[in-house]
Parts: sequence; C-alpha cells; structure tokens
Amino acid sequence: MTEFTLSTTVPRGYDRTVARVRELLADAGFGVLTEIDLRATMKAKLDVEIPPQVILGACRPELAHRAITADPRLAVMLPCNVVVAAQETGTRVDVFDPLVMTGFSDSPALVGVATEARERLAAMMEALTHDTEDPDEARA
Repeated sequence: MTEFTLSTTVPRGYDRTVARVRELLADAGFGVLTEIDLRATMKAKLDVEIPPQVILGACRPELAHRAITADPRLAVMLPCNVVVAAQETGTRVDVFDPLVMTGFSDSPALVGVATEARERLAAMMEALTHDTEDPDEARA
C-alpha cells in the first residue's frame, strides 16, 4: 500500500496532544483553518460511539498560494489535514504527506512547494515524537 501520511503515536493523553499539535503547527508556520470533531459528528449523524478524534485543517498561506498557482486543481487537497486520535496506547497523529500531491500534477513548481511543506510538517512530527514533556503529567 502506498504511504500517504506522516504518522506517530505519542504516550500522552488526547487533549494534551491536540493542544501540543496546535502549538507545534504554529511553530512550523501553519494555522488551523478548520476543525472537525469526528467523535461528535459520528454520534450526531449515525449514533455511533468512537474514541476521541479530530481533524485539524492546517494551512500555511504562502505554500497554499504557491501550490494553487502551480496547479489550481490542487485546491481540492487543501488544507493539509492533521488527524489526532485517542488510542489505548496513547494518541496517534497522522498528517497528510504533501509530497503525495506531486503524483497528481505535472507541474515542476509543485515539487519545491510540497517538499517545503513536508519538511515543515515532518519537523513538527519529529518534535512531537521527541517531546520531553512528562507523559504522566500531560494526561492530567
């Protein structure tokens, strides 16, 4: 199967991980434009219970502009989704890998944009994975 995400699982609680992901996205120059609470949506629409999970629509406007300038159709892949999901063993974080966009367009300008976005998001994931915060303290 083709990989299309950057993923990690961290040993800290869901709420603290969501807050930390927001902080690290901001540090990487991304703002959160949208937020979808999947747990609440599934409960309201289907009366189904799932563990806490949120989709954060992250955007760095300069990169988004460069991407849609290279190929306007790429707007369908924006913003870059970041999923934070509670698990028994911690909290999983998945980020859409921007390099996947290069498989959908022949624009040479897109490679640089996708590479920069991936580097920023990969650094954010690396910081999250190697966060020195005490996991027990963060669960509180």
